Amino acid sequence: MSESDLLDSYKRKIDYLRLAVTDRCNLRCVYCMPPEGVKSKKPEEILRYEEIEFIARCAAKIGVSKVRLTGGEPLVRKGIVDLVKSLSEIPGFKDISLTTNGIFLAELAPYLSKAGLTRVNISLDSVDPEAYKNLTRGGDVNLVLKGIKAAFDCNLIPVKINVVAMKGISDDLKHFVKLTYEYPVHIRFIEYMPVGADSTWSKNTFISYKEIMKKLLSFGKLDAAESPVGAGPAVYYKFPKALGTIGFISPITNHFCTKCNRIRVTADGKLKTCLFSEREIDLIKRIREGATEDEICEVIKTALRDKPEGHKLAENKRISRGMSQIGG
Repeated sequence: MSESDLLDSYKRKIDYLRLAVTDRCNLRCVYCMPPEGVKSKKPEEILRYEEIEFIARCAAKIGVSKVRLTGGEPLVRKGIVDLVKSLSEIPGFKDISLTTNGIFLAELAPYLSKAGLTRVNISLDSVDPEAYKNLTRGGDVNLVLKGIKAAFDCNLIPVKINVVAMKGISDDLKHFVKLTYEYPVHIRFIEYMPVGADSTWSKNTFISYKEIMKKLLSFGKLDAAESPVGAGPAVYYKFPKALGTIGFISPITNHFCTKCNRIRVTADGKLKTCLFSEREIDLIKRIREGATEDEICEVIKTALRDKPEGHKLAENKRISRGMSQIGG
């Protein structure tokens, strides 16, 4: 590590910023929010684009080199392409990525790529049309599949598919296995996390990565594979002759806090140094009161001194804000 590296109190290098640009979403996934959705913040409570750029410049100034745009669903916010272009022009950023449900990706991928977006993660919990429709309460999986193709066509690679693993939902794995033979895509099964006061998480819905792997082995041998480009914690495997890989992210059974390299800013301008902590630092208020870049840089550095060593999910802790409100 160099002297310019941004470190927390446990000497972890922090070089990755996740920026939520909206708390709104066009889907109503069963594990994320109730059928009526979650009450959105008022427009004036959400970071303006110039404020997002301001925070990004501060982060780059103190050593962050990777930024990911999240939501809600980031592609529902107007002007997202212009934001990507602005972020791509900030010195120090080597990687600008985006997490999306993929519904609008086929339409926007060419413009996002031209603006400077590096790569995408696509949330897709089932490839079966009826199952996907039920899971998302109305979504069309064919639009997502078109989005995946568009991501490859526009060189937004590596393309990673995020699958929230739940009993009864992730049981039909053949479609995901098939995808790894059709595209050089990286499928990542993520253990379901107890995030949000209305979360449906329980021992009855939770399935560990080991259980998923056991099911996947019925399709053939899985060999260890190299990790694709990115800052994620997944461990990857590959079926012989497959183009893509299968990955596992296991925050519950095998948490990776010792390697955490990220901070988050919510759409309403709160800095979180840990996804699973209730502690939030108000950046939006400071910025609107006239804080300088240097002052916000110091706020971030000070917050990192209190970044927890690890989460408390094993103690049945649950945070009140859902993923759409924090930033996926």
